Amino acid sequence: MHISDFKSRFAQQRNYIDKVYWVLFGILIIVAILALFSASSTLAFEKNSSTLGPIMEQMLFIAAGVALAFGLQFVPSKFIRIVSYLGLVVSIIFLLLTFTSMGVEINGAKRWLRIFGITFQPSELAKLTLILVVSDLLSRIRTEQDQKRYFVIVLAITVVVCGLIMVGNLSTAILLGGIVFLLFFLARVHIKYWGTTLLIAVFMLIVGYFFIENVYIKPGRQVEGVMKRATTWVGRIDDMVAEWNTPDQEFRLTDDNYQRSIAKVAIARGGASPLGVLPGNSQERDFLPQAFADYIFAIIVEESGIIGALFLMLLYLAILFRSCLSSSKYADYSAMLMVMGLALMLTCQALVSMMVSVGIGPVTGQPLPMISRGGTSALITSIYFGIIMCVAREQNELHALQQSARAASEEEVPEIIIE
Repeated sequence: MHISDFKSRFAQQRNYIDKVYWVLFGILIIVAILALFSASSTLAFEKNSSTLGPIMEQMLFIAAGVALAFGLQFVPSKFIRIVSYLGLVVSIIFLLLTFTSMGVEINGAKRWLRIFGITFQPSELAKLTLILVVSDLLSRIRTEQDQKRYFVIVLAITVVVCGLIMVGNLSTAILLGGIVFLLFFLARVHIKYWGTTLLIAVFMLIVGYFFIENVYIKPGRQVEGVMKRATTWVGRIDDMVAEWNTPDQEFRLTDDNYQRSIAKVAIARGGASPLGVLPGNSQERDFLPQAFADYIFAIIVEESGIIGALFLMLLYLAILFRSCLSSSKYADYSAMLMVMGLALMLTCQALVSMMVSVGIGPVTGQPLPMISRGGTSALITSIYFGIIMCVAREQNELHALQQSARAASEEEVPEIIIE
């Protein structure tokens, strides 16, 4: 095939690009850059005595993510589905490697992996590939027997992946498991299968909470390994509930509630004005340890006020709404599940991160997609958008071809023979 043929093919496919997704993606990138410069300025100064060190590093990841998203939208979705199975196997291997000496512990959590000097979170790759694999498997359901068979297969894969993630990141495992159950619902799997399993999972989480609370935390027993992460998570829930029940005059600032308290101060400062203290004028970023990561939403609220907070929430909801609107017209059932699974993960993760920042939920470590500082998160979020836009382009092209065929058939005039 000549270069001219590639150019012609590219020009044709370019006409089917979903421009709405690109607008939403572009706005998200602009917000990410503005928030990055503000929330990361203190960290940059501490590390390099310059405001451009870590900031430029993250900017490179964002630029690479945009290029990746642009290229992915022209890759056949069938190829992406095939590669996702290999990616899931690789992600499971990476998750297993986090338990070895290759695993990197940061802030008490051993959920990172360092290979050839590059540090990344295998759970981010696992989330992406599991959603793609589950979407493909559930799209194959045709009969009642198919429902049972594929439900068991999907459930087994989900238990393995979420089980490995849960050791170092319980919140991600719960979030990912929840998205899989939403895909069961969207795929019209009978509630007798996934409903019972969901109740059992919720019951086990509740029993596990009270078991850890009464066996480890209240007696003050010292634990290591997996149980240490479990007690940490239960302790965060206890601290959050205790903080809710503590009168203002009795409240004391401690190491356990420091981040949440400073985040609330930042939100209070921003809430004093509809537009906040305006970009670049944050004070709490100098005191909030994770201002550029887990608590970046608090800094956004401080600098842009309630209007900025509502705008960002509506932006993520717009991504989900656009996905619902477009996927409802897709002829390919697998395409619909892929788009909805990825959009639900993006939106739900964003809402969880926001809830943590405002003190509604316990600390989870969930980044705000595309906005929180982190190379892995930026690249994976870009891949989410790239795959969503890839499916949208294919479906737009298919719809256009169907319309052309329909118009051609209507223009045909049957020949009338008069004897």
